[in-house]
Amino acid sequence: MMHAIEVRGLTKSFRADRKALDDVTLRVAPGEMVALLGASGSGKSTLLRHIAGFITSDARCGEILVNGRTVQSNGRLARNVRSVRSEIGFVFQQFNLVGRLPVMTNVLVGMLSRLPKWRSLLRLFRADEIQAGLDALAQVGIDDYAFQRASTLSGGQQQRAAIARTLVQNARVILADEPIASLDPESSRRVMSLLSQINRTRQVAVVVSLHQVDVAMRYCPRVVALRHGKVVYDGPSAALTPGMLRDLYGTEAEELLHDTLASEPESMPAAAPVLAPMNLATA
Repeated sequence: MMHAIEVRGLTKSFRADRKALDDVTLRVAPGEMVALLGASGSGKSTLLRHIAGFITSDARCGEILVNGRTVQSNGRLARNVRSVRSEIGFVFQQFNLVGRLPVMTNVLVGMLSRLPKWRSLLRLFRADEIQAGLDALAQVGIDDYAFQRASTLSGGQQQRAAIARTLVQNARVILADEPIASLDPESSRRVMSLLSQINRTRQVAVVVSLHQVDVAMRYCPRVVALRHGKVVYDGPSAALTPGMLRDLYGTEAEELLHDTLASEPESMPAAAPVLAPMNLATA
């Protein structure tokens, strides 16, 4: 079976005495939704940026394929990496929108890789392309704001615009790097529900990095937990327990168990387990 994402033996050192990623191997199937869980500095963002081809691994230390196509190998990006990246939607923690431009323009940036170079440089879009942007904004519930400046939107609305950008991109893989870290609970719920809906209806592989274990369990059937750049758990989110997290993370476990998402039962995926807030001190 061809995997949506395949990471083999990935190692990255930012300093001689510390590895940000240490021999990471990971496979994600098409249509799978996976949470990357870990305390600050565990390597979650670094791993996502490697998969997207934003940064490269140490020399002779790893290979990454997306949909069977090489992103990088042994510290070198593939020659056709731009083509591979066109299939990868990336949702940033701080939205990565140009505030002075209309929301619609920010969303349509997602299709630039498919346009002739002269049209992409001039940002000239046909009527059917604009309609595709409107449709994507309608799917995330903010089509009324299509022609406002992006800077006028709330944080949650800007993150939904960023998700709409991945829809017009027709991304086959979505990587979301702490997409709810700067959002209020209600906006966080909407963003996570959107990612879950896209995963289910489009069968897009989604990998989302999170701090909160309760959010991971609510929306993601599978969790990959990192600590100090190593994979320390890869399995069902429902199997995580306070004791297991304490064994894996020690005192860092408390960071993973607060900031519970407020969510109504009918907004959650039908098969997703719910984790009540846990107190490690009494576990």
